[in-house]
Amino acid sequence: MTLQPQNEFSIPEETIRVARAAYPKGTRYMKMRDALGTIYQDQSFTHLFPHNGRPVEAPWRLALITVMQFIEELPDRQAADAVRGHIDWKYALGLDLTDPGFDATVLCEFRTRLVQGGAEALLLEVMLTTFKERGWLKERQQQRTDSTHVLAKVRAINRLMCVGETMRFALNSLAVIASDWLLEHCDPEWLDRYGHRIEEAHLPHQQAERQVLAEVIGRDGATLLTELFASDAPAVLREIPAIEILRRVWIQNYGWEEGQLRWRSNDNVPPATLFINSPYDHEARYGKKRETRWTGYKVHLTETCEEDRPHLITHVATTSAPTTDEQMTETIHEELEQAHLSPRQHFVDTGYITAPILVSSQQQYGIEMIGPRRPDVKWQANSEHGIDVSQFRIDWEHQQATCPEGHTSSSWTPAIDNRTNEVIKIRFSTTDCRSCPRLTSCTTSQSPTPRRLITVHPREQHEALQAARRREQTPAFAKLYARREGIEATISQGVRAFDMRRSRYIGFDKTHLQHVSIAAAINVVRIVAWLEGDLPAPTRVSAFQRLCTAA
Repeated sequence: MTLQPQNEFSIPEETIRVARAAYPKGTRYMKMRDALGTIYQDQSFTHLFPHNGRPVEAPWRLALITVMQFIEELPDRQAADAVRGHIDWKYALGLDLTDPGFDATVLCEFRTRLVQGGAEALLLEVMLTTFKERGWLKERQQQRTDSTHVLAKVRAINRLMCVGETMRFALNSLAVIASDWLLEHCDPEWLDRYGHRIEEAHLPHQQAERQVLAEVIGRDGATLLTELFASDAPAVLREIPAIEILRRVWIQNYGWEEGQLRWRSNDNVPPATLFINSPYDHEARYGKKRETRWTGYKVHLTETCEEDRPHLITHVATTSAPTTDEQMTETIHEELEQAHLSPRQHFVDTGYITAPILVSSQQQYGIEMIGPRRPDVKWQANSEHGIDVSQFRIDWEHQQATCPEGHTSSSWTPAIDNRTNEVIKIRFSTTDCRSCPRLTSCTTSQSPTPRRLITVHPREQHEALQAARRREQTPAFAKLYARREGIEATISQGVRAFDMRRSRYIGFDKTHLQHVSIAAAINVVRIVAWLEGDLPAPTRVSAFQRLCTAA
């Protein structure tokens, strides 16, 4: 396949005349074309196409159609029909009124090229370049970030259903690829067990019976794997993706004990970051955030939030469901830096901030993190008379701490906490602590030799953390942090208007392509609205809040 000559960016005069007559005030897509031009250029996608063969549809059009179909939430067939039959789509795409369009499969092929070429981000990156050229987007603008869960395009199933469906998936794959081999090695009982979809309603209810069934399925899978990995089995069968998934699912759910295959207990399985929950999307993971539990992914959106400029999404990150927010802060900052879009202030919630991030964000990227820090959960910090870490005076040069009663520490030990962060453990003398009149405000230890232990971060992190906590208590911080509220509206817009919380596709890469496409679609909707003077509405306030605020 080869790219057609890139010489049809202009809109045919007949298309302009008919579109203006049909829509005197213009539609969203006509205004988009007038304000942004074509947005994309073929040159951005040339590396995805070979340089010989039959001509293909212009990639810039396919990229724009991809964004437009996400704006309308159209499947491929309906998007292709819109290209053929909607005048405003022809106007935006620079097509003649008589253009016959293309088969819907072209859009699927284009997405596949984007994913295989690792070019999903181009749909947003090229658009952001256009925005920067027009002065709507600049570096060092204030930005805000938040995340939400994304459901994979698979059923949420338990472990017993998962091993049953995995066995069924493997057998169905072999039935298509190696039917003769499978008939020769298939146990007749497998048809009853795996010939239909595995449903919880058809499984035993008693735990003992479920255990027996799990081990029966385990033996079936082990038998199949033994036959597949035998020396006389065709090597090509072991390369079938469903067989590799079967092998991995069996390792995570079964173990050998005294020569017998046993079902693993729930506390003896791999962590959520590695555990396969469905054979049909082996990259979907189990996630939990407060009361929400799901199987799938997470998406992080970052947008600008200057009062006098349009609020545009500048970064999209798709992660595994168990990935914590704080693990993404550094990645977001690094990729914004590479795109020359680093903010001067970054508004986030507690999950994105740690003491190391407070310091590294400022030192490496010049970014001030604005958001509530994790509170000190120790009882001393939450008791009226408790003596918390902030009341100790620390002499970093001499590696000593002094308590409010004037006693100095007896030891200073660098260590690593359970989050793999560097910390310092500072201990005080049992002699000093035992005779201290404020001992009960410092420790609840019932030991005959009580002593206080405090744990602090390295100097820069400790001082940044303490300063941030003091700042959070001021009215100025509350007013500044209110700037973050709009990101929740963006998440809501993505969920309600673009179905962002449900993956259209199977697998991590395609799900990320969906998120990038949605972000680009939101940007188009917002920039057109902004150019028309349709500014974002202020955050809604209830009647009760208005009454109390006015009083």
